[in-house]
Amino acid sequence: MAKTLFAIFGNPVSHSKSPLMHNLAFQGLDFNGCYTRYLLEEGTTLKKTFFALGLKGINITVPHKEHAYDACDILDPFAKKVGAVNTIIEKEGKLYGYNTDAPGFLKAISEFEAVKTILFLGAGGTAQSTSSILRDEGYDVTLINRSAGRLEKFKKSGFKTYTFDNFEPCTYDLVINMTSAGLEDESLPAPKEILDKVIPGAKACVDVIYGKETPFLALSKAYGRPTKDGSDMLLYQGIIAFEYFTDHRYTFTDIKSHMQNAFRL
Repeated sequence: MAKTLFAIFGNPVSHSKSPLMHNLAFQGLDFNGCYTRYLLEEGTTLKKTFFALGLKGINITVPHKEHAYDACDILDPFAKKVGAVNTIIEKEGKLYGYNTDAPGFLKAISEFEAVKTILFLGAGGTAQSTSSILRDEGYDVTLINRSAGRLEKFKKSGFKTYTFDNFEPCTYDLVINMTSAGLEDESLPAPKEILDKVIPGAKACVDVIYGKETPFLALSKAYGRPTKDGSDMLLYQGIIAFEYFTDHRYTFTDIKSHMQNAFRL
């Protein structure tokens, strides 16, 4: 029997651990599936590419999460609310869109105690979904971004927003890099003079990038702050996506027992 095909779309995507995670879970749970990666250079071709490759489901990473939203025929209520999709399933020729980033992220930061205020560095697709679920859970989220354009939707939704030029620093419990800065270079997600003002007072600093010490995390450690990379977020959102891929036939715990091995190899 032919394997059911899944993939991750992104640019860049060669670094992604998702194929290893999902294939370990497919193997461990005896599901006849195969998961690969695909470098999607133009987000507007997402839907056409999905069907051309004969896929059943995909995850989407930067910079295509908003294109993924537009490609879907039917949206999960939460994905529709936050305007960002990172998981797509094909059912009877239609694309169903979900967001597993936000619940995965919420679970990943739950280990930090007495956290109320959070500063997001960046305002892309991941920030869009996570800011909403965090606010629903009682967190106070502020966003800072290089340009004002990406902040407009957050501003209209009632979030406090700043550009690098008009930022008014205060104390935040968590400072989180929501950008790809530091993924393939040595750049910081915001000017160092801004980070020098917000990192020292934070209880912890988090980066959504996983598998490496980014310049942001290195700077945070230099200030003696506890740090966390994006590995747990990746794992938890991957488990939730796997539940959708396999029509919820396995438990979260069963999937995790196999998928977490990807971080030990």
